[in-house]
Amino acid sequence: MATDDTTGAGGSAVKKATTSTNKFAKLNRLRELEMKMNEARKLNHAELVAEDERKKRPSNYESKRKWLEWEQEQEEKKKECSAKGEDFERVKLLEVSADAAERWDRKKKKKNPDTGFADYEQATFRQYQRLTKQIKPDLQQYEKQGQKLGDDFYASSDTLGLQDHKDSEEAIDKMVTDLEKQIEKRSKYSRRRTFDEEADIDYINERNMKFNQKLERFYGKYTSEIKQNLERGTAV
Repeated sequence: MATDDTTGAGGSAVKKATTSTNKFAKLNRLRELEMKMNEARKLNHAELVAEDERKKRPSNYESKRKWLEWEQEQEEKKKECSAKGEDFERVKLLEVSADAAERWDRKKKKKNPDTGFADYEQATFRQYQRLTKQIKPDLQQYEKQGQKLGDDFYASSDTLGLQDHKDSEEAIDKMVTDLEKQIEKRSKYSRRRTFDEEADIDYINERNMKFNQKLERFYGKYTSEIKQNLERGTAV
């Protein structure tokens, strides 16, 4: 009887130990699953924030970013060439293949040249294109500001505190210099001809007025006598 009791007690202990081990393994498994769920939740949230940020970016963000990176790379190469005493344009041309140079030349010839003043809308657009090409942003400062502001970096209708941003003294000086250059260049333009109130009105609209002025400029010296006779009423 004692042997049977001992055997039963040993079996019960083994059973309890096995049950405890299985329970411990299940708890570990549950803990691992919870950790993976938390990790997946964080990754999903990060991806959601990144996707929302991409949606807020302008449509040409990627192409503009690549262009800015290319410009920065060109500036660095230019500094290296300047430090070595080399001609940057010559070094750059050495890296261009004959086929690429030919394609670029054809593309450059196809590009529409500046045909002069057409209207104020076109003039404003050309000025905007010229000014934006002159902008050389600081990509490092751009990245720092983006990290500092977080989601508010890409402003929306719900973004607050935009008025708290303060431009650096360097940026203000750069803007002032650019405006002074624009004023100086504008001062060299010829003034618009003032309207002569005493001139004869021989036109029905502005387009007809310009056409008559062209006729007068090219044929006025040949028709001045006929015009005077018509005005006096002595034309034959």
